[in-house]
Amino acid sequence: MSPTRYFSPAPTATHANGRHLSDTIKTRMQLALPTRHPDGARLGIKGTMLTTIRSEGARGLYRGLGIVLMGMVPKVAIRFSTFEMYQQLLADKTSGQISYQSTFAGMFRMFRMHCGEVEALSQRLMSSCVQAGLAAGLTEAVSVVTPVEVIKIRLQARGTGLSNPAQINRPCSGTGILSEILRVDGFGALYRGILLTMLRQGSNQAVSLSTYTYAKGVAQSMQPDNEATNLPSWQTSLIGLLSGAMGPLSNHPIDTLKTRLQNQYSTPKSTFLERFKAITVDVIRSEGFRGLYKGLTPRVMRVAPGQAVTFTVYESLSRHLW
Repeated sequence: MSPTRYFSPAPTATHANGRHLSDTIKTRMQLALPTRHPDGARLGIKGTMLTTIRSEGARGLYRGLGIVLMGMVPKVAIRFSTFEMYQQLLADKTSGQISYQSTFAGMFRMFRMHCGEVEALSQRLMSSCVQAGLAAGLTEAVSVVTPVEVIKIRLQARGTGLSNPAQINRPCSGTGILSEILRVDGFGALYRGILLTMLRQGSNQAVSLSTYTYAKGVAQSMQPDNEATNLPSWQTSLIGLLSGAMGPLSNHPIDTLKTRLQNQYSTPKSTFLERFKAITVDVIRSEGFRGLYKGLTPRVMRVAPGQAVTFTVYESLSRHLW
């Protein structure tokens, strides 16, 4: 089927708009280091939100929303269309069946059944469903997510002590940030942190999509009347909510390091590994390992409901367009 059937702007844009304030709070919590922004480092969700409103007004919570909306629709379309494409490529050539036994529940069950059978277990853990989700996440990271994230993060940090000090008072807009990046750092800076973005998106979709597919299959098997049809919308939303929370819980340290790396401006003669090491050491030394999990709660609050809406809309569109 054509990937254009996944381009549904209205519901995608609506839930992106509603969740963006959680993303701004998450990003600012992640960027707040004791060495650069002592007050922000001690603020939680409420404190970060109130500080933003006091200094910038309610509009400050929606910095970067425009660029997010521009990237949201193609990102979702690429995610689901490539997931299905990769599933078909990885399906069993004889039966055409796709393996779903690689979600958390499946992992624990297989561990009990195959304890000691390392080779058999590893083959099951890397089932076609997980591989398809991983590949879909990598595809969206390269095609859309990385440049959108770089611009969004710098917009969310601009005008605060979280930004590069030389940039604090400069005009703040998506086109302004883009022009600045291209002029100062070059086109390659739009893909700063691409490896971490690929790792985050790949693991996100591997966990989320395989969890959703497995849980949906379990729900259908428990309700024979729904086995050959779509589940009720409330069940799809609930499963989407659960699967959406799995990604952030599994890879939040990667997201924290990615956010801080993408907010950096060019450092002469510095490589990715040098910047990555410096950021990681700085976080752990100043805040301990807990610093890697700053912003986890608002991230779950943003991603999980978003995935619930996305999966529900996806199932509804699939039912009407297939």
